[in-house]
Amino acid sequence: MARPQHATGTAERLARNDQAVVLSAVAAIVLLSALYTIFGIGMNMTAVEMTRMARPVGEPMAMGAGSPWTAGYAVLIFLMWWVMMIAMMTPSAAPVLLLFTAIKKAGSHAASAPLLSLLFLSGYLLAWAFYSALATTLQWWLETMGLSDGPMMSLSSRALGGALLLAAGAYQFTPYKHACLSHCRLPVQFLTAHNRTGLAGAVLMGAHHGTFCLGCCWALMLLLFAGGIMNLYWIAGLALFVLAEKTFPYPRLFTAAAGALLCLAGAYVLLTAF
Repeated sequence: MARPQHATGTAERLARNDQAVVLSAVAAIVLLSALYTIFGIGMNMTAVEMTRMARPVGEPMAMGAGSPWTAGYAVLIFLMWWVMMIAMMTPSAAPVLLLFTAIKKAGSHAASAPLLSLLFLSGYLLAWAFYSALATTLQWWLETMGLSDGPMMSLSSRALGGALLLAAGAYQFTPYKHACLSHCRLPVQFLTAHNRTGLAGAVLMGAHHGTFCLGCCWALMLLLFAGGIMNLYWIAGLALFVLAEKTFPYPRLFTAAAGALLCLAGAYVLLTAF
């Protein structure tokens, strides 16, 4: 029996409403995270001020001693990293999030589809919380070893900056990069292969997808150490690059071209360091 037209129209309107709820929540999260990052809440300087004083890779402006690494300061740096990752990575997760919403809406969990989608997003962001904890530890180590300028939050060694660019470029050609990127670019296959049910299942699926995304983008995110962790040009540039990498056609060509450019930039920085 054919489905009544008015019932079909109602279902489509409800699906659009659910997607609007999810997109509104995502937009609010990204906006709040971006504002937190731009104004550098809790930091001595805002991201705008740090961006204005940015120098070439490995040549930060001398600003004196940085803040001591207390437990409170470590938590503040972790929040800085995590909120920044939320602002940068959430837009690129929107396609899989909307598809997840549509699948749940069409199944037996239609009423709870928006809630499940937000739980999926929470799991995704938990994966980046793990990365942020590692990045915070790395930042502490670099500052302790005198390889990073504390106030400007960027590498103080031009040679190390060049090596980091080279390493990020080389990772673009690895099978691990392409395997993780394929999961990010093909959300239908991911959601089909890794489907879980229930509230906990939504969180685990989000964390699983976030792990693939982390595997795809971790080296790119480390480039913030080279350009300046709070440098808005690098933050915006990397966020747009990640979004393009997940959506543009011919992903292998795009990834290879980006890898080659990073390697060339790294080689230039490394050679001019001496």
